[in-house]
Amino acid sequence: MTQPIEDYAIIGDLMTSGLVGRDGSIDWLCLPRFDSAACFAALLGDRENGHWRIAPAAAADGEPCTRRAYVDGTLVLETYWDTPDGGSIKVVDFMPQRDKAPDVMRIVEGLSGEVTVRSTLRLRFDYGHVVPWVRRCDGHRVAVAGPDSAWFRSEPPVRTWGEENSTRSEFTVAAGERVAFVLTWHPSHEPRPEPVDPYTALEQSLADWRDWAAQCRYEGPYKEAVTRSLITLKALTYAPTGGIAAAATTSLPEEIGGIRNWDYRYCWLRDSTLTLGSLLATGFLDEARAWREWLLRAVAGDPADLQIMYGIGGERRIPEAELPWLSGYAYSAPVRIGNAAVNQLQLDVYGEVLDSLHLARTAGLPAERHSWRIQLALLDFLEHNWRRPDEGLWEVRGPRRHFVHSKVMAWVAADRAVRTLEADPSEHGDVERWRSMREAVHRDVCENGYDPVRNTFTQAYGSQELDAATLLIPRVGFLPPHDPRVVGTVDAVRAELGSSGLVRRYSTEGASVDGLPGSEGAFLACSFWLADALHMTGREKEARELFERLLEVSNDVGLLSEEYDPATRRQLGNFPQAFSHVGLVNTALTLGLGSGPATAAAR
Repeated sequence: MTQPIEDYAIIGDLMTSGLVGRDGSIDWLCLPRFDSAACFAALLGDRENGHWRIAPAAAADGEPCTRRAYVDGTLVLETYWDTPDGGSIKVVDFMPQRDKAPDVMRIVEGLSGEVTVRSTLRLRFDYGHVVPWVRRCDGHRVAVAGPDSAWFRSEPPVRTWGEENSTRSEFTVAAGERVAFVLTWHPSHEPRPEPVDPYTALEQSLADWRDWAAQCRYEGPYKEAVTRSLITLKALTYAPTGGIAAAATTSLPEEIGGIRNWDYRYCWLRDSTLTLGSLLATGFLDEARAWREWLLRAVAGDPADLQIMYGIGGERRIPEAELPWLSGYAYSAPVRIGNAAVNQLQLDVYGEVLDSLHLARTAGLPAERHSWRIQLALLDFLEHNWRRPDEGLWEVRGPRRHFVHSKVMAWVAADRAVRTLEADPSEHGDVERWRSMREAVHRDVCENGYDPVRNTFTQAYGSQELDAATLLIPRVGFLPPHDPRVVGTVDAVRAELGSSGLVRRYSTEGASVDGLPGSEGAFLACSFWLADALHMTGREKEARELFERLLEVSNDVGLLSEEYDPATRRQLGNFPQAFSHVGLVNTALTLGLGSGPATAAAR
């Protein structure tokens, strides 16, 4: 039985994450990193591809819990079950910030009456492909297959038995009693890590998350949603490097049954400015600094070799492959790992990198000595290449085109260089050179990317199609918000790409620009951009109504995926999606404070 994407909640330890369904089953878990092979992959196949369910024994397979919620200000999930005979339990799921090895901890607590509980654990390494050899050791179970090893223990011990290559436990809890389970992964060639006490780890995890969330400076409207989004961004952060994964999953479809299924467990440069802006504006300077440092390390080198995405550690090689043994979420195949878009030319990322670094400078983050030299090298490359066609922001797999958004971001790169040199004339650089480039790009976009008959900027030069990315034109400062061309673009995008009040990225109908069959849902980040654009063009009431509509799309624990299907009221795409949550935070800041934090131009 396939659960809706929105039925999941995320747990994590700032190096990896898992997804817990409303039925109490962990159906997705990659160990030891976000981009490692999954040991629970039922999300993209079936239960035989690995899962771990804890629920009342009387609850049918797939039956949802009574209710669930995160403990306020934390990533600790509490799932409640009420049984027909009056008993009730709570299951607490979390992953403590690791010392050496990753631990998944699940604590069952009796609340009333007596409840018989069943735990069913099916470990399947290598994305659900490999059944491990399980044996007893020191009163616990250890599962081994190739490079992977996992220890499974319970405190106190419970009755267990093996069935269908799974480990099952059944026990009864009364009010006030607790039973803890711990799953610990480590490389099979290394000694077993020292066991961690789950109850002590729970208290420490609650304290760690609350201390972190308390740093939030945002005090405006929608604070609960903003805080939850910031916690989600933190949960997607790879602590050793500061890189932020775009999502916790791979291959959750943009169309149920379709082929638009991609791996998002990597770091995209396109997200850098908006993410940095949300972190800086809400007081998370350490995270903003770490993200800036990840960005500088990733882009260092020959500017011609700049990639659109990197691994969470800054890795450059992300080869794409298909996993034929997985049927896909709701039979949406193929299941892909890696991402071939890493090799695309997307000129907009140069502007996004320079915008991010300029934003960091204006926000007061201590400058890196080599940062400006890197920026000048990127600018030099862009000056000689901005006239080239590219694959654009949306990573189309069709022919290269002169995408308007890519050209606008080339303008942003030159503009931020000019602003930097005007603010600090002692800085090395030819300000007149970058002014000349800025004027040339601006003139080119306005002459070739604007349709005067329809009064809108188009997706690409010579195209009749529209693109929601043009909603960012006023935000980055390319044109002022009340310019008639901006207002016309906002109206045209809303009319032609609108989907029950939300907005799609671009049209996928007919001879689609992306070269792929099928369609997709409304893109949530773009819908937040529309709310921002409405606000900037003086339509505050409409902006607030759209934002509150988007809040309703969030699931019961405040999480958003990449897209949404208004017809079926289902979330689509990889989950939870950092870009969607960044959009939520920035739009809340825009509506609550009267101006957005997302770009240096807005400052």
